Amino acid sequence: MLNRLLMVKAWLLLIVLAKALSINSPAYAQIIQTNPQLPESSQERMRRQQEQFKETLLRQQFQQPQLQQQLRLQQQQFTQQRQELIRQQELRLQQQEFTRQWQDFTRQQQQRVKQQQLRQDQQIKQQQEFRLQEQVRQQQLRQQKDNL
Repeated sequence: MLNRLLMVKAWLLLIVLAKALSINSPAYAQIIQTNPQLPESSQERMRRQQEQFKETLLRQQFQQPQLQQQLRLQQQQFTQQRQELIRQQELRLQQQEFTRQWQDFTRQQQQRVKQQQLRQDQQIKQQQEFRLQEQVRQQQLRQQKDNL
């Protein structure tokens, strides 16, 4: 019976060893690599990540000139917008200055017109006074003549 038990253990050990040796064979490794259900090895994962990194790097290097061109365009647009804003502000200031000057001119003109009207009024008054005086004088002369 002991012989029989040893014999069964030997057969089991032989089966386990055969299984272990077949797992390490290149044919089994090929089966593992082609079977997507098995988890990938750390080396395979590293290789895949390196490829993804290279692809990302290449994509960024390819996009960089486009991004730089886009950035240049945006900077140009910003500069143009800023220059347009400055131009509009300068126009607004010029317009305000023109309005101020026009108001000053208008005030001065109104002042001149008032002064001229005052002078004319004074002249009219002087002329009226002179006529009145002349009339009074003429009347006095007539009276004197009549009295003689």
